[in-house]
Amino acid sequence: MSHPVAPREERTALGLAAMAGAVFFFTMIDTSAKWLVLAGLPALQVVFARYFMHFAMSAVIFLPREGLDAIRSNAPRKQILRSVFLFGSTALNFTALRYLPITVTTTIMFAGPIVVTLLSIPILGEKVGIHRIVAVCVGFFGVLFVMQPWGEGFHPAMFLNLGALCLASLYFVMTRLLAGIESNATSQLWASGLATVCLAPFAFSVWVWPDTAGSWAFFFLIGIFGGTGHILVTSAHRWAEASILAPVIYIQIILAAVSGIVFFDTWPTIWTLGGGLIIIAAGTYIWHRERQNRRHAGPKIAPP
Repeated sequence: MSHPVAPREERTALGLAAMAGAVFFFTMIDTSAKWLVLAGLPALQVVFARYFMHFAMSAVIFLPREGLDAIRSNAPRKQILRSVFLFGSTALNFTALRYLPITVTTTIMFAGPIVVTLLSIPILGEKVGIHRIVAVCVGFFGVLFVMQPWGEGFHPAMFLNLGALCLASLYFVMTRLLAGIESNATSQLWASGLATVCLAPFAFSVWVWPDTAGSWAFFFLIGIFGGTGHILVTSAHRWAEASILAPVIYIQIILAAVSGIVFFDTWPTIWTLGGGLIIIAAGTYIWHRERQNRRHAGPKIAPP
């Protein structure tokens, strides 16, 4: 049985605004996570808090409207894999945030479209031409520029961030595989619900209660930031084409820099900014080539 999907609407300006709002909330997820792990809360507990509130929000929004059909998956194995990739990426990223500035973790994660391009060859059977292969190589040079494995700016926690990048890219590939198979409600409930159930015993075994007003605020808000961000992303893709929305994610480097300065008194380095520009240039070129290919191949269904 297939689940109902909300009809598309041509409201591009609203879609772009919703996507920008989603990027803001995603930046606030990382801000909250960094604040909480620096305050002494275990990373697994922070990941659990993020997904528990996201699941609660999804249940309140979708279950009254769609009932238990929203939980029934047409592809449970793929949903399990997708969910594991997502919360695994979050766990690694939150752990890395204890040691790295938000601008560094955000910039490295910008290489996602580059990794997805490579993974789409064996997993999705997509053909990638020489232009995009060159862009991939340039993008990885940008990642090296940020990481500086040859210099004093290198930190081993960057390997955790690379792991998060790979898992997040696998999550996006699985999302493409599930496009047109699952409703957004099912994907949201599975991704947040499975993470909540799997992480609960580990989170409770190392539980530490927040001890300041700021920590309590971020502890409750982190899941709301996540749930709201995902809802805005879904709405944005209903109102505008995915190919139009894709570059909006790059405003996160500005938001991450502001967050680092305001909350942690950390300024981005020239290496982070320079590498970020290289990665953004490569990612934008890949986006441009994919958009051209889609025009020649016809319309494609946007991911949930």
